[in-house]
Amino acid sequence: MKFVLETFKFFLFATAIHSFKLSRNHVDWHSVDEVYLYSDATTSKIARTVTQKLGFSKASSSGTRLHRGYVEEATLEDKPSQTTHIVFVVHGIGQKMDQGRIIKNTAMMREAARKIEERHFSNHATHVEFLPVEWRSKLTLDGDTVDSITPDKVRGLRDMLNSSAMDIMYYTSPLYRDELVKGLQQELNRLYSLFCSRNPNFEEKGGKVSIVSHSLGCVITYDIMTGWNPVRLYEQLLQKEEELPDERWMSYEERHLLDELYITKRRLREIEERLHGLKASSMTQTPALKFKVENFFCMGSPLAVFLALRGIRPGNTGSQDHILPREICNRLLNIFHPTDPVAYRLEPLILKHYSNISPVQIHWYNTSNPLPYEYMKPSFLHPAKDPTSVSENEGISTIPSPVTSPVLSRRHYGESITNIGKASILGAASIGKGLGGMLFSRFGRSSASQPSETSRDSIEDEKKPVASPPMTTVATQTLPHSSSGFLDSAYFRLQESFFNLPQLLFPENVIQNKDNTLVELDHRIDFELREGLVESRYWSAVTSHTAYWSSLDVALFLLTFMYKHEHDNNVKPSLDPV
Repeated sequence: MKFVLETFKFFLFATAIHSFKLSRNHVDWHSVDEVYLYSDATTSKIARTVTQKLGFSKASSSGTRLHRGYVEEATLEDKPSQTTHIVFVVHGIGQKMDQGRIIKNTAMMREAARKIEERHFSNHATHVEFLPVEWRSKLTLDGDTVDSITPDKVRGLRDMLNSSAMDIMYYTSPLYRDELVKGLQQELNRLYSLFCSRNPNFEEKGGKVSIVSHSLGCVITYDIMTGWNPVRLYEQLLQKEEELPDERWMSYEERHLLDELYITKRRLREIEERLHGLKASSMTQTPALKFKVENFFCMGSPLAVFLALRGIRPGNTGSQDHILPREICNRLLNIFHPTDPVAYRLEPLILKHYSNISPVQIHWYNTSNPLPYEYMKPSFLHPAKDPTSVSENEGISTIPSPVTSPVLSRRHYGESITNIGKASILGAASIGKGLGGMLFSRFGRSSASQPSETSRDSIEDEKKPVASPPMTTVATQTLPHSSSGFLDSAYFRLQESFFNLPQLLFPENVIQNKDNTLVELDHRIDFELREGLVESRYWSAVTSHTAYWSSLDVALFLLTFMYKHEHDNNVKPSLDPV
């Protein structure tokens, strides 16, 4: 009887009553309470074939039985935390080559964020949700025209380039750019509306929205938020060209007609502006996105290059509004790996002298009690050399500049400007002596005839106690005819404040306020991941552009700024934010 029952079960499980296909698995119903999940991987299929030929059933060989019901009874505390912040994750190029990659990358970022939340934010009752935004697969673009003109030789490499780098050419094309922009814009609005329909209290309770964009996705997202349009820019350029006078010889009648045409065009433009003003006042313009962006995180972003090629140049204020107004996005943050060949800095587009100030170093995820980012002091990329490396007789060729200075070694990287120490102050003084000798040899009266007396007087004056100098800056001081006086004033001013060094060395790169104080950013924008101790720069240059998704350091950085409004009451009050 038992043998008959086992035989009946074998034949019962051999054929399924109903099957359901999933992406990588399928489910078979053999009866009401006999439901099994099977993997469709190649190895699992081979294992099932072998075990079935040996006489085992399909379910017993590789299936996982699914049970209805529960193991433990749920409690009220088991409900998930309330979602108060959603993050849209936008991909860059290459999505056509590997469809669904952004879903996998977002899953890795979500998993890393969960680990960080359990470790650092476990006492919060709120929750941050990461949602992938896949905008490339729905676009038609040129259809298969590019594929049809692709040669057959090295076809694999050509197909990879067509599926990845071609997206950049599509975006720079005036014919297909709008399709890419509208594709991402519609997908962002669709996902937000879908999320709000399933979470009706999200907007009522002040839920926030952030965007994490990667590579080319940063540029498209930026253009959506700001509404930048190259066609409008081209129209303005044509308008300026029309206003330029014609230099060729013209008769009186021809010039008179051109003057009338110019006056008519200007009058027509004034009427068009008044008409647009009336339309704007009568109906409000619909924003591109249905939500306000709280934080815009750029990862491995070439946005700075695009902005530079569009004519954006450094300004004279440290406000983020110079490139992205705060009413559009509250905070812009640029994350990059130091060896990422696609990533560029944004801060020098706001203030030029920040090209000589290092980006903020992102904390390791396992750092204990890290200093909050808003209290981290800026540091020079090219500080002064050691005092032994610059002598009094060296000329201007030894003076470091943003072009000639060597990159600071990693063990000094990130040192605070105010904590460089005595050696750096003495080094700055030596540079000041070099500048003093150079300037005095050019403009002075006695340095050429008495070089030995000058150096001897300088040494004697350094030994004497000197009273504190008046509170005037080196940049505005009139140079005396005594080189020792210049050296003493430069030495003690540099000793008094190391921030005078960029004013002394690179005055054209430093923006100052009316009171001669150094202009600083309202808040830092560029944040750099730390390099590994045994990391090969050549290898990381290949892998760094796609290494942000699973990084725990990036996850901690993102969550730090998303939970920042809850941490404002716990910051150190004795520190001065930068």
